Amino acid sequence: MGQNSTQVAYGFGQFGSTFLSGDGAILDLTGADARYYICAITMVSETKFGGSGLGILDAGQGLGMGNTHFASNEDTQTLDTDWGAATNAGDNDSDLIVLDADGTAFPAGMNLYGMYDYVELHSGDVICYVAPRPDYISRSGSNS
Repeated sequence: MGQNSTQVAYGFGQFGSTFLSGDGAILDLTGADARYYICAITMVSETKFGGSGLGILDAGQGLGMGNTHFASNEDTQTLDTDWGAATNAGDNDSDLIVLDADGTAFPAGMNLYGMYDYVELHSGDVICYVAPRPDYISRSGSNS
């Protein structure tokens, strides 16, 4: 007998996925009626992100989720200090990794977890797994 568990569904990618391959491949869930976000990305082959790279869901603003923090475009990043970790004082913007075509190559077999609404590749192949947005029900007037 099956068990209705959202937690199990998130853990096993049961909300669906999309395969992206090669330079310029894009998955764009930034639209006002999008009800899903990208929760995990599996690198099928060595991958570089390009163009606009990875877009953090709604730029990390107003998600209504407790105990979370997302990178933003503020002048001083506070990821470490907001979580109570020791960190360098001052502006640490240079610590953020830009995922552009000249940047980081992610190896095959790696999983990247997060909350993204935009993925664009420069090279490689990935599987993007999706999950319902925190505001899934209120978007597009959906009641289910």
